[in-house]
Amino acid sequence: MALPHWLLTSVLFLLPFITHVSAQQQGCSVDNSKPSVYENNPPGYVVTTIHVEPGYTVMIDPNSPDVSFFTIQGSELQLNQSVDYEKDTLLLVSLICQNDAGQSDYLNIFVTILNMNDNSPVFKETNLTRVIPEDTKVNTTIVAREDLRASDADLDTIFYELSTTVLGTDGYFAIKGVNNPEIYLQKALDYEKFKLTTLVLYARDRPVGSNDATNTATATINVFIEQADTKSPWFLPCTFINTDHSICISSPYIGRVNISEMSTEPLTLEPGPIYAIDPDYTLNEKIVYSIVGGNTDKVFSVDADTGNLTMNKAATSPDRYLLQVMATQVNNIQKYSIVSVEIKVINKSDFAPYFESRIYNGTVLVGLAPRSFVFQAGETSRPLMITAADDDFPNKVNPNIEYYIKNSTDFIATRDGLILTNVMLQTPGTVTIEAVGKDTVSLQEASTVIVVEVILATAVTSSDKIHTAQDMAILGGTLAALLLIALAFLGVMIYKQYGKPVKHMVRKKFCKDISGGYQNQSDEQDEHPDMSTKQHETSENSSVQSMTHALEQPALPLPSSNAEEIDSLREASRASTIIFDQEEKEEEVEEKTEHEKEVKSILKTDRHVPDDGYKAVWFKTDVDPDGERVQVIEDNAAHGDDDSDEDLQKNEEEEDYDKDDHHRGLGMSFASESSSLPDAEMTVNMSHTDAVTEEDTDI
Repeated sequence: MALPHWLLTSVLFLLPFITHVSAQQQGCSVDNSKPSVYENNPPGYVVTTIHVEPGYTVMIDPNSPDVSFFTIQGSELQLNQSVDYEKDTLLLVSLICQNDAGQSDYLNIFVTILNMNDNSPVFKETNLTRVIPEDTKVNTTIVAREDLRASDADLDTIFYELSTTVLGTDGYFAIKGVNNPEIYLQKALDYEKFKLTTLVLYARDRPVGSNDATNTATATINVFIEQADTKSPWFLPCTFINTDHSICISSPYIGRVNISEMSTEPLTLEPGPIYAIDPDYTLNEKIVYSIVGGNTDKVFSVDADTGNLTMNKAATSPDRYLLQVMATQVNNIQKYSIVSVEIKVINKSDFAPYFESRIYNGTVLVGLAPRSFVFQAGETSRPLMITAADDDFPNKVNPNIEYYIKNSTDFIATRDGLILTNVMLQTPGTVTIEAVGKDTVSLQEASTVIVVEVILATAVTSSDKIHTAQDMAILGGTLAALLLIALAFLGVMIYKQYGKPVKHMVRKKFCKDISGGYQNQSDEQDEHPDMSTKQHETSENSSVQSMTHALEQPALPLPSSNAEEIDSLREASRASTIIFDQEEKEEEVEEKTEHEKEVKSILKTDRHVPDDGYKAVWFKTDVDPDGERVQVIEDNAAHGDDDSDEDLQKNEEEEDYDKDDHHRGLGMSFASESSSLPDAEMTVNMSHTDAVTEEDTDI
């Protein structure tokens, strides 16, 4: 039995003195009268060795306080049982040393029990449960220190550590310190992320990482998250924009109404009816709807409970309405969301689109690249095209219809109704797909069935070759390039063939437009009257002489000598060149003179002497036997203008004709021309300001 603490204290105080006295007892002695022993010792542990002199015997005093712990085996004092430091820290035993004469002496031995780390920390509670709301504020205490503090019988300092066993919940909870096990909220909770977690609190009697033997205790804390009213309503359908699904964005609603027509039923909207939910679905607070903007003239109304959109009156203008609809929680008006609703006002559609063919049949080869054509069955050169008709249009062609494939991702439909592959088809077989044609304005739809035979690629002839969209595009580009080259070549050829005549005609027309006013330019003629007349006469004489000279040249001789032949060729070439040059100069002078002169014609039967600025044509009496005077009756200005234009055109044609005859004849004299009028003798009088034109002779 261990000594009381008060007695133990006294004994410890007197121990040095007692030990000294005891150690000096006659007849008996020990090696160590104050040995130390670690707790949890095995039975038979030797405390000390006893030395007995001859004539003496030694025994344990039965009145010793802790006699039950000791025994003497030979000369050794042993412990006959294990010692626990937490129960006994000091043992006292007395030895009686007695001689043969019966005299006895006492020898006291004090045994100190040393502590060992043989006890683990102990929690007051090893399994705790806490329920906390989702909107618990950060730094709030979740489990108090008093509920988590651990004790250690070894009286060691306890070191704590917190961890979680649920994936994705690490970092939300923490302890106040390594020696303070109080648990608090470190990060805001989200019910959508996790609804419960399990925390494990470790208590150790040695620091983490210590090389000493460490005893550990654990406590489990189950934390349940209770959903709180933290989110505003969501309009459905919506799209999550983050991985934790905490934010969902909804798309605008779209609807159509007929102009000047009021619908009594709820409007059909895309992608669905107006509907909002409370994201805090365990609470599922009641939601009400209202229109808060864009409802011009109060045409529309929304049901507060269902969200159905209806009309109060007809829309009279072909415009659109952009409504703003708000969804609000009844219990908290600050929890709300707003969505846009676009209502388009369109002309009434009396007929829905439809496919004239209920089933389309097509073929496609295995292994073709995506976006390859599906061809009509039996016609490998014609791509398969579906077409929906609409009787609302005169030609049944509705430009607002779009096509899509409803039940397959292996095929797609273009806006024009062409069917293309969407993947590379690997195996042959028959595929049945549903195609839909949708009017994007009236939202009316029509559907049809397409049966596609996927066949193996075989030897394909040139006539049966299947072309892809890329092949057709390359062919079209090549043909367009060839067409541009052909047009450019054709333009060059036309310019070379007709360029000069066209330029000549344009130049004459331009000159005619300039001189179209028939202005009298006699002032310019007056400056050099003789020069103009002489130049004209000289050009005529030189032309006649040239032609006469050319006709008088002898015929080419037979090839008797090279010299004569060369001379003859030179003579002919020189004559032709002179004649051609003179004709060109004469033509230029005539054209210039023609445009600079004023035409003024008067027919007379009697001959007058020419005066300034006057010219006349007279006929002999055999032409006018009665001798009656012929006068020109002038018409109004409009007729005069028309006649002038016609005369100018006629004169130009006659000039061209005369020039051609002149070039062909080369030797004809003016006498032959005058001989063509046997019954009339024509005399032309000219003044120094005017020249006789062909228009005068025609009159």
